[in-house]
Amino acid sequence: MSKKASPSKPEQASMPLHPYLVMAVAIVLPGVGQLLNNQPQRALTMLFFMILLGMVTMHTAAPDASFIGRYAGGLAIYSLSVLDAYRWARLRWEIARKEREDGAPNAPARA
Repeated sequence: MSKKASPSKPEQASMPLHPYLVMAVAIVLPGVGQLLNNQPQRALTMLFFMILLGMVTMHTAAPDASFIGRYAGGLAIYSLSVLDAYRWARLRWEIARKEREDGAPNAPARA
């Protein structure tokens, strides 16, 4: 018994995760927002610099500094990583939305 081939439909690319979901995950789990955006090297880079700058400020801060003061470098990179994850997720979302509306994939513009 042979199966009849179904008419081929043009496959639409699935929509990436919503940017707000990526941002929420990035807030709770540092670096995972970049992983959800398929950027594992960027995630490791962010984690490395969070730890590195957190340790630098921990060792250079005054002994009576608050928690935020002691780890300000790591927290700064952490906040940048959340914004970065959201920015790339929004970009991917808008590109996928535009492709879905147009029905054909757009070639990314290169400068």
